[in-house]
Amino acid sequence: MAPQAIVFYILASVCAVSAVMVVTRRNPVHAALFLVLAFFCVAGIYVLMTAEFLAAVQVLVYAGGIIVLFLFVIMLVPLEGTRLSPPPARHLGLSMAVSGLLAAVLIFAFRKAPSPPFLGKAATLTAGGGNMEAIGMELYQRYFLPFEIASVLLLVAMVGAVVLARHRV
Repeated sequence: MAPQAIVFYILASVCAVSAVMVVTRRNPVHAALFLVLAFFCVAGIYVLMTAEFLAAVQVLVYAGGIIVLFLFVIMLVPLEGTRLSPPPARHLGLSMAVSGLLAAVLIFAFRKAPSPPFLGKAATLTAGGGNMEAIGMELYQRYFLPFEIASVLLLVAMVGAVVLARHRV
């Protein structure tokens, strides 16, 4: 097995375990820290795919900005009086069955594919101008209209937030 495939499987496993830890932790700060770990693992997978720009955006935007926002919300919202109750015991059997089925499907899929399909495509991407050029060409040619619609929606949301905040003061 190629060293890149081994690193991929390690990163994917750590990401999956940290994602499970995010939804099973009772302490929201611990859950946010496991989410940071998952974001870094996804960034590592992007680096393996020679998508360095996406890895940098993943770290800067998600692991940096979004987690800071999550932690501000966690710290500002009073959670002392609220206790999360454990899920009902009747759901345990179904949850374990679905988890086992998912694990069996993933193990079967990993054994069927000898290595991740994206490994080895770095030479063609680099020869074509690199991933920044590829992302720019896709974003501003094929996905130009959805990109502009998303930017207008974000602008409307920002103006709406300012208007709502202004009326409360």
